Amino acid sequence: MDTRGIVRGHHARDKRQAADDMRRNMTPAEDALWQRLRASQLAGLHFRRQQIVDGFIADFFCRRAGLIIEVDGGIHARVQAHDAERDRILGARGLKLLRFTNERVLGDIDAVLAEIVRVAKAPRPVPSSEPFTAASKKSR
Repeated sequence: MDTRGIVRGHHARDKRQAADDMRRNMTPAEDALWQRLRASQLAGLHFRRQQIVDGFIADFFCRRAGLIIEVDGGIHARVQAHDAERDRILGARGLKLLRFTNERVLGDIDAVLAEIVRVAKAPRPVPSSEPFTAASKKSR
């Protein structure tokens, strides 16, 4: 399975610009986690931040482990349906997803890192043969 999934087409430039902006303006929780993930310092896992994966911008992505990590702030309480659909689409592609609240990252980062390592070392799920639907495409 090809997990590069860089978005293509007329929205590609917008996605790349949004990812660049998000890298420059990380939340305190994202920055704290990035300081522990960067430079492959967590169990040798190489993470990229604000990576475009299958048309979505993932907070952190480890290609080798097929792992996406999301750090959720207050806005995610209002976009739960979108997040669930996004997670379903990415999970169907054989990617593992972890979500942590800002509070958990800032309050117990060692437990967060331990969970990341545990999930990263677990076998990857089998990708679904479910077709990509127009309805899924609109939810991005």
